[in-house]
Amino acid sequence: MNQKKRFDPKTYKKRPNKRLPADDGQLYIYGLHPVIAALANTNRFKHTLYATPNAISKLEEAGANISVKVKDVTPKKLDEMLGTDAVHQGVALHVKPIERDALKDLHEKSLVVVLDQITDPHNVGAILRTACAFGADAVITTMRFAPQETGVLAKSASGALDYTSLIEVKNLGNAIQELQNHGFTCLGFDSEAETALTPDLKSEKLAIVLGAENKGLRQRTRDLCDQMVKLDMPGPIKSLNVSNAAAIALFAATSR
Repeated sequence: MNQKKRFDPKTYKKRPNKRLPADDGQLYIYGLHPVIAALANTNRFKHTLYATPNAISKLEEAGANISVKVKDVTPKKLDEMLGTDAVHQGVALHVKPIERDALKDLHEKSLVVVLDQITDPHNVGAILRTACAFGADAVITTMRFAPQETGVLAKSASGALDYTSLIEVKNLGNAIQELQNHGFTCLGFDSEAETALTPDLKSEKLAIVLGAENKGLRQRTRDLCDQMVKLDMPGPIKSLNVSNAAAIALFAATSR
């Protein structure tokens, strides 16, 4: 007669949270603002909307274009799908990543933000949100040492991922040179630069170049920039979070 196997707490492994499959090149955008923006983006493929009844009501009140299959779920089910750390607000949208613009599409644009190996998706998302708010035409990142399009990035961008172009380039130095060939002045930011940023920016086409907080811009990036500037801060702290620095730089650029 077979005996039941006794429970051994030393060998027990907790079953991980169930997640929707993401191995097909698709992703899950969550939160009201990111989902509303994704639903409105005609260039993004939408598969299924997972939402609580309360979230559906909020989407309808906001005028969201719900033209996809809707699946009624509970908040607990969304926690299981996305992980308990995801602030989903009762809604998640199963989508494909956006097909990105190319650098050559920017030759008629006037304001871009260039990120030199900034890896934190929260920072990149916050910069996207700020860039969108100030009317920047694109945010440029590297293919390596930069976050991929994820739900975390989309949530941090609060919808800006579907409003502002996010362009990936293989070689940032070559990208800066191409921008310069299109008439952009590339302004690099460094807290140790000699020249302080002023609101009187002369260039009609401007690229704001920002580096990671712990190491700043790489040497080749610095060498290629037309000018290196710093934020003139009278207080004892001379550096800011990179997303805050981006906001100040974009304010100066759009106040010309």
